[in-house]
Amino acid sequence: MSQICPHCAYIRKSSDQAPDWQCPSCSRAYAKSGRESAPASFRQLPASGESRRGAGRWLMLLLVSVLLLWFGRPYWQAKTAPMAISAEASQPEVILYATEWCGYCKMTRAFFQANGIRYTERDIEQSSSALSEHRKLGGNGVPLIVVGEELINGYNEAALRQLLKPWLKG
Repeated sequence: MSQICPHCAYIRKSSDQAPDWQCPSCSRAYAKSGRESAPASFRQLPASGESRRGAGRWLMLLLVSVLLLWFGRPYWQAKTAPMAISAEASQPEVILYATEWCGYCKMTRAFFQANGIRYTERDIEQSSSALSEHRKLGGNGVPLIVVGEELINGYNEAALRQLLKPWLKG
């Protein structure tokens, strides 16, 4: 039985010394009769589209991992909250720019007294230096409250509680 090489069209002779699966002329491996492909050791590499499929899986895995890290960040960062300020630490300086007649200023004073917060009050109608400080801070009304480096315009109990949380008694 004669075989014809599919690559170079060489017709195999019975006297050829090459193995049955290899062309004696071009030395390429070809399929034996009755088999659909060459032996496993002589198979060609997969086409470029097939080799990318494996890389695509790795890229997809990498993308999913990055997304999990990005969107999971708030959950693992919430567990590593910053150290709480101890109540023994000194309270930041609290300055209240107010007037005598203001109802919100009165509520702010009552909040500070009820929670044991030390503060300094500066009446902007009684003192010109207090009025100039109030204006430098950008105050456009009363009360204007300075807690350390933070500035609160108007009476805002939630903001006061957040800033003064470690020092509140009530």
